[in-house]
Amino acid sequence: MISKLKPYRKAIVAALVAGLTALYAAMADDVITAGEWVMIVLALLGGGGVTYAVPNAPKLPTGEGG
Repeated sequence: MISKLKPYRKAIVAALVAGLTALYAAMADDVITAGEWVMIVLALLGGGGVTYAVPNAPKLPTGEGG
């Protein structure tokens, strides 16, 4: 099961970090409003979606580059 998630791991982590950051910001006043829930969901979708859509940089052969 976990091996099937391998191509999506980076996007899942990015979505969780973005969503949890938005949740932390929304909890500043100890109340989450409907607008803040929308912000949290959009952060989850945006963080994961953008990270998934952007391909990784190609790996350089050993001995080349910085």
